[in-house]
Amino acid sequence: MNHWLCVLFFFTATLAHFGQTDSLSLKNGDHLIGEIKKMENGILTFETSYSDDDFTILWVDVVAISSNQMYLITLSNGDRCNSELKSHDKQGIVNVYSNGQFREVSIKDIVYVKPVKSSFISRLDASLSFGLNFTKSKNLKQLTLRSKLGYSANFWQLTGAYDYVRSSQENIQEIERIDAHMQFTYFLQKDIFALFRSDILSNDEQKLALRVNNRLGAGKYFIHSNQLYFGAGGGLAYNNEEFSGSTQESRSSLEAFCTVALDLFDIRDFELVTNFTAFPSITESGRWRFDYKLDLKYDLPLEFFIKIGVTYNYDNQPVEGASENDYILQTTFGWEL
Repeated sequence: MNHWLCVLFFFTATLAHFGQTDSLSLKNGDHLIGEIKKMENGILTFETSYSDDDFTILWVDVVAISSNQMYLITLSNGDRCNSELKSHDKQGIVNVYSNGQFREVSIKDIVYVKPVKSSFISRLDASLSFGLNFTKSKNLKQLTLRSKLGYSANFWQLTGAYDYVRSSQENIQEIERIDAHMQFTYFLQKDIFALFRSDILSNDEQKLALRVNNRLGAGKYFIHSNQLYFGAGGGLAYNNEEFSGSTQESRSSLEAFCTVALDLFDIRDFELVTNFTAFPSITESGRWRFDYKLDLKYDLPLEFFIKIGVTYNYDNQPVEGASENDYILQTTFGWEL
């Protein structure tokens, strides 16, 4: 019996070894054999048969790489391609297939790598986090939910997010806030992109029963590296609002929009994402709005994380009886795919 168990173990280990054929060489001289799971935000996730946990490796520490898998690869100049990764004779250089031809690319100029597989789930990115607050005093109860979902194709991306806050307290009116969006992005050359985005906002402070803001525009990443992303964009937006607790039931307007975004992730286990969007009105004289968001995420083992986020909404011409601004601070614990 023990003999057959040893044979079975040897056979399973051999299959696992041959199933993992990606190889890495690191600056410190280490060589790894396994499977590349992904590389984003400057961190390579690498699976091996001899470790229960995946390795996380700084991408700048990789000096040679070889894999027969097909990957979706993004370069620092904005080019996107489907290619294998094969190291060149020169250290720190790989051959990739881009724009109809093979070309030599520095490893440090690769900012995103994800295996291209036929399954739908392999192209998904998702996260879900919760926050709960309870106090005995006045029976305060507060629920916070934050979620994201994204799908990446070769030259386009679909992303969405849903944030929800509900708070109840004795002798105080219940508070509810919903902030959600869906965005379609089409990537062009030179880190230029076109976008369509739809935002939904509902909050009691500004008497917004529902605000739907649809945007059409374009933008560009000015910095796209393994340390940070920095980009800006603009275009036109159609804004439609419905109100509660006000004599004015609804209003619609055409706006311009300008947005600036920064994603900073080369800070150990922290990631900071912030964006600012201004909406000067075209059809309402003197009206302008802006939305600001900042999220700080701390990565924990096993894809868990802690996130602290601030959101601020401002409108210089709110509906009668409403506040010009609304803000929220959220602390949540969650998991990401």
